[in-house]
Amino acid sequence: MPTTHTMLPDKLTFEAKPYAFTFPPEHTALLVIDMQRDFLLPDGFGHIQGGNLDAVQASIEPTKKLLEAFRSAGIVVFHTREGHKPDLSDCPSSKLVRQAAAPDNTQHTLVIGDKGEMGRLLIRGEYGHDIVNELAPLPNEIVIDKPGKGAFWNTTLMHQLKAHGITHLVVSGVTTECCFATSIREANDRGFECCGIEEATAGYNAAFKTSSLDMIYWSQGLFGFTAALQPLLDCLTTALGSPARFEVEATPPQTPPEWDGDLSIPALQVAYKAGLSPVTVIESLYKTIDAYKKIDDAVWILIEEKDKVLEAAKTLASKYPDKSALPPLFGVPFSVKDSIDIAGLPTTTACPPLTHIPTESAPIYEKVLENGALFIGKTNLDQLATGLTGCRSPYGITHSVFHADYISGGSSSGSCVSVGANLVSFSIATDTAGSGRVPSAFNGVVGYKPTRGTVSTRGVTPACLSLDCIALVARTVADARAVWRLAEGHDARDPYAKPAPLGFERHVDATGPRARGFKFGIPPPEALARCAPPYRRMFNAAVTRLRGLGGRLTPVDWAPFEKAGRLLYDGTFVSERLASLPDGWLETNRTALHPVIVDIFDAVAARRSSAVDAYRDLQAKAVYTRQAERVFEYSERGVDVVVVPTAPAHWRIDEVLRDPIAKNSALGEFTHCGNVLDLCAVAVPAGTYDVKELSGNPDDKGTLPFGITFLSGLRMDPEALEVARRQPKIEQNLENPKCPQESLARGKALKDNAIRMGGSISRILGGLLWQKKEIRILILGLDNAGKTTLLYRLKIGEVVSTIPTIGFNVESVTYKNLNFNVWDLGGQTSIRPYWRCYYANTAAVIFVIDSTDIERLGTAAEELAAMLSEEELRDAALLVFANKQDQPGAKGAGEISEALKLAELRDRNWSIVACSAIDGRGIDEGMDWLVQTVNSEN
Repeated sequence: MPTTHTMLPDKLTFEAKPYAFTFPPEHTALLVIDMQRDFLLPDGFGHIQGGNLDAVQASIEPTKKLLEAFRSAGIVVFHTREGHKPDLSDCPSSKLVRQAAAPDNTQHTLVIGDKGEMGRLLIRGEYGHDIVNELAPLPNEIVIDKPGKGAFWNTTLMHQLKAHGITHLVVSGVTTECCFATSIREANDRGFECCGIEEATAGYNAAFKTSSLDMIYWSQGLFGFTAALQPLLDCLTTALGSPARFEVEATPPQTPPEWDGDLSIPALQVAYKAGLSPVTVIESLYKTIDAYKKIDDAVWILIEEKDKVLEAAKTLASKYPDKSALPPLFGVPFSVKDSIDIAGLPTTTACPPLTHIPTESAPIYEKVLENGALFIGKTNLDQLATGLTGCRSPYGITHSVFHADYISGGSSSGSCVSVGANLVSFSIATDTAGSGRVPSAFNGVVGYKPTRGTVSTRGVTPACLSLDCIALVARTVADARAVWRLAEGHDARDPYAKPAPLGFERHVDATGPRARGFKFGIPPPEALARCAPPYRRMFNAAVTRLRGLGGRLTPVDWAPFEKAGRLLYDGTFVSERLASLPDGWLETNRTALHPVIVDIFDAVAARRSSAVDAYRDLQAKAVYTRQAERVFEYSERGVDVVVVPTAPAHWRIDEVLRDPIAKNSALGEFTHCGNVLDLCAVAVPAGTYDVKELSGNPDDKGTLPFGITFLSGLRMDPEALEVARRQPKIEQNLENPKCPQESLARGKALKDNAIRMGGSISRILGGLLWQKKEIRILILGLDNAGKTTLLYRLKIGEVVSTIPTIGFNVESVTYKNLNFNVWDLGGQTSIRPYWRCYYANTAAVIFVIDSTDIERLGTAAEELAAMLSEEELRDAALLVFANKQDQPGAKGAGEISEALKLAELRDRNWSIVACSAIDGRGIDEGMDWLVQTVNSEN
């Protein structure tokens, strides 16, 4: 198999019947029909039909050549398999009875589902059901299981082809007279231009094959085209420039290629096939990540250890030694918004009281991992995924990759910055009201919100549960589309999941004027008037470009979009953000919340909305949704997309801090309606403009990005993606944006100024929580040391029954008029590596030792030494509690100190106190020392 990919011309043509077949390689797929053992080998279902096995087996070698040619050219390959569920629930009784019930039947002694030599006949999962070894699908090829003769009926093939942007099909497989011909006829009805390859198909009866092929191209192409194999191979050979590309390379390149730093998925695929190691990519990437921390240190909440990712890269390379058979996301680095669960890692949702360690990962994370992607880390977000600014997190305020004075947007702030700064190839984020689209626009990347319910949201911390949606952030529409194709699919465990798309979908336009055109609408002037002047200018330019691409501007009714957008926050839907939290949670945790979040929730609670209000809003939502459906209806007056500015303006960080709620609300002008109306949306970059045009200050330097969004109807994702793909790449310095140094300095000053303004205080603003000056304390130690018992002795002065901490306990504790924010972190072996995620802004560490656990004193000493070596704890005071002094055999403080080598500590305030969390002895002594030490250091 080849290890490189060559760009092909926009169109290729080869000799065919009734006339030459022309196809665009980028929008063409090879469809290989039913090359299964049950149809090709002795004792299979086809053999029982009385078929000529020599004839069908003769099609294997030509099909293999066809496969190799398409794989060499980098053209998409689909395979189909006919078969049924093991319980035959999808098999009509006529298929089981008709032939066997024939008078004097002696041939059909076995029917579908009966036991044959290769397992049950035509049953999924059986040996005979699978594709023959010579034509086995590669990991990046799509296999469609079909229950009938045609490849489209009751399958996702139509949806998958549209998801890939396919308009033309080259078809091979068996049998010509049955599944091959039926599939071509079905494809013709759905708008695809098809060409069947004569040598790569066969039937059980030679006369049937001839007649079936003749019928396809009869009457100047009634159903499509047919062609011999060689003209197609010659066509591809000429385009690729080397006939050797169709042959298997004996050895991979001996010298791995240098990596140019291009993180786009196609570029990485090409590089990996040419011999690049994912280890090389990860080594380089971590240097970039470390360097970017000096520009913006608020992007990440958790970064995987470099050694762990390198090990994953090595494992991946070992698993796939054949460079021609790599999974579609092989070695592609990605990030995950920290409101999405990954088993064994903390999910914070930028809200410490909600932090937990899940035992199960979100399905979307598992899917991209299964397809070869490499996880880099979890990204920052607006607290509780509530906000569009990126200014509401205890882990820092991110800024636009273009300019440090300007917001990154949110709530998926870290996700969009991680992609925009070339730290990862793509990010998995969320979008409830625009959280994946607004920050994409502000960082010059693509933000794609699929139709709600088509990508599982299981494992996502709810914002508005009925409206939440996964968002995919990438550098290009092609990259976002590639990840979506792998991520989508019905999840029976997700209560808001939509069924698999087996029903009717719009046809494709493969040829003629309609293939080159599309219809689009835009908001009315009064809506666009809410945009900043440069945004109005840039949007007008974008509309002009779209018309130049063949777009036909069509009037649309904007009213349902505007009304639905207002419904989201002016109505009762915002109450669902509270409904996802436990009763009383807000009052219990308000001191740990961002003040703007508290204000929003208080305002929602103050409305005292009734059930009547909620039902009225649901009824209004239904009306607006139906009205919006008419905008996208399948008719002459319906449009393919509605094009809007992604946001009406781009605010500076200080502007948002002064007026956080109003500025945030304005950003959702064109995004709030999306999930209320069940739309899909693709936000794309559409140019840059000078900062001074927005600010009005002629001395301002730098540029900012502008973006537009393509909105489309329920499950019209392929249509929206295809129109978005046509949007030309604007020369806007998006490859490696740099923040001007003066803007970096100003950005830091703005963030520092937030303290004086009473704004968001975060990691980079000082590490204190918002409303009371609380000093951050970590309680650490091995499991069963008594940390949680100690915490609640401090909190309420009593002994409470506890269970091992799987994750975290967070409490506010007041001692001697000093307020502590105390984090009790679990001590199990699997959790200790994640202690480091919570070292930032820690004033002191309480390290608890089980004084009776002599065997593990060495382990405790190792963990303590590793912890104290961390730069983020360099100035933290250390209090060691030698706990369980009430137990027989407990070692004293002196022996514990010697085992921990505390005397060797230099340049650190430390103390060790013998104590009992049960009877309270020693605790006051230790805490008195801690208060005195922390007060003196602060």
